[in-house]
Amino acid sequence: MFSHVMIGTNDLAKSRAFYDAVLGTLDVPAGNLDRYRVFWRTPAGIFSVSEPIDGKPATAANGGTIGFACKSPEQVDAWHAAGVAHGGTTCEDPPGVREGAAGKMYLAYLRDPDGNKICALHRMPRT
Repeated sequence: MFSHVMIGTNDLAKSRAFYDAVLGTLDVPAGNLDRYRVFWRTPAGIFSVSEPIDGKPATAANGGTIGFACKSPEQVDAWHAAGVAHGGTTCEDPPGVREGAAGKMYLAYLRDPDGNKICALHRMPRT
């Protein structure tokens, strides 16, 4: 459905270091700088951060969340730890299992250095 997701940043170097760390835990290669943007490319799609083209400050989407798929709860935990170690802030509940209509999921939430809300999600097998 999606070809790419791009979010704004006010500090390209800090954002690149943060996302290199958290996406590295998901086996995503380091990002590539293209002028005022950084791209992380995978066969499943592209994630990118960009300085705003209009020259105004980047702002986080109120109510928006970007979710990253994980292979295991351990990968979710590694993602979360890498994010906190690289300037992210934990938000919502601590990493762990949540149950809902979609079944059991192991989730972790962070705010990146620019305040964007991101999530690591592992869908647990139905029992």
